[in-house]
Amino acid sequence: MEIESSDVIRLMLQFCKENALMKTLHSLQEETGIALNTVDSIDSFVSDVINGNWDVILNTISSLHLPPSLLIDLYEQIVIELIEMRETDVAKAMLKQTQPLQILKAQQHDRFIRLDQMLSRSYFDARDAYPGGTTKEKRRAEIAAALSSSVSVVPPSRLLSLLSQSLKWQQHQGLLPVGQKFDLFRGSSSQKITEDEAIPTSLERTIKIGTKTRAECSCFSPDGNYLLSGNSDGFLEVWDYRSGKLDKNLIYQASDEFMMHESEILCVTWSNDSSFICSGSKDGKIKVWQLRTGKMLRKFENAHTEGVTCVCFAKDASQILSGSFDGTLRMHGLKSGRTLKILRGHASYVNDCLFMADATKVMSASSDGTIKIWDIKSSECIHTIKPGGLKDISVQSISLLPKNTDQIIVTSKTPIIQILTLRGQVVK
Repeated sequence: MEIESSDVIRLMLQFCKENALMKTLHSLQEETGIALNTVDSIDSFVSDVINGNWDVILNTISSLHLPPSLLIDLYEQIVIELIEMRETDVAKAMLKQTQPLQILKAQQHDRFIRLDQMLSRSYFDARDAYPGGTTKEKRRAEIAAALSSSVSVVPPSRLLSLLSQSLKWQQHQGLLPVGQKFDLFRGSSSQKITEDEAIPTSLERTIKIGTKTRAECSCFSPDGNYLLSGNSDGFLEVWDYRSGKLDKNLIYQASDEFMMHESEILCVTWSNDSSFICSGSKDGKIKVWQLRTGKMLRKFENAHTEGVTCVCFAKDASQILSGSFDGTLRMHGLKSGRTLKILRGHASYVNDCLFMADATKVMSASSDGTIKIWDIKSSECIHTIKPGGLKDISVQSISLLPKNTDQIIVTSKTPIIQILTLRGQVVK
């Protein structure tokens, strides 16, 4: 199997785009002559053109390399619609300053003069703007079809995914040690420092969230560098837990710009590589964020009909599992932006959820006093656990034991913490 150098460049371009390194992206495209030409969703892209969301479209195409003729058609349509809305100053600026319309002036002068004459009139004539029986809607549809044929959709984070798959294969072949952190740049494993587990005996740090808000949920990042809090005022805050202060190394927090929801945040979680954050709120919405930039990557507007109580990334961060006050467990696709599965069976709130180690099953805990194991493929509940001595008492949280994923740690609305097998037998 041969790897094309152009494909490697495209992987680099995608990485730059996803991490908001736009200057680097443009420089690399210009120097190599290779364009990325991808969008997050062709359906959303086409929809934005059909609905005339031109600010979104112009922002999207800023990183694309499109044929000049297509850009001319697009910019011409935008100018016509600006004239129709009597936004003449903006239309005039686009006509005089944008490259596609300057190319139009040089190559199709009569067509350019027609636009200029439309702009100078005190009225808008749709018959002049759309000759030959066409309409604004038809013209938008034609441009949408042409644009959609020039772009494509690829899975997110392809470069990181391929590197991860490569390392996993090397581990499988015995070329890399298992269970040790690998320094990809140096090509070596860092020395693993083992520490004996011990029961905490003293308070390490107190973090003050604020006087008019409270932390509804919090979670340490898997790499141990950050503490994330989801607050009652809808703000997500990333803390340097060693100092007890907001992490101002994150540029957006240093500029007092924060990730946020429109309502109270009830749950948060991290992706396995600590690069992404997922949050769920009282209004039933789920949002996915990039830690480094604070940018919202995906929003599930109607993830649940009631408040989202728990969220969990799949191991490869391609899917999100969520539970809610509506009593359902749901799976959402990051690539598609859609809810993929709805798992029903609990008689009360779902309080916690997780992907199991084999990635073919998920687990949920509920206020109905049960823990359920579900088969992802069939969406069926394959086993129900009723923790011993906790009949009809709300199960608040579940966690797989790190060193033995066939056992789970269970907490409830009692002082008891239990360790159970996957068959429900009490270990301790």
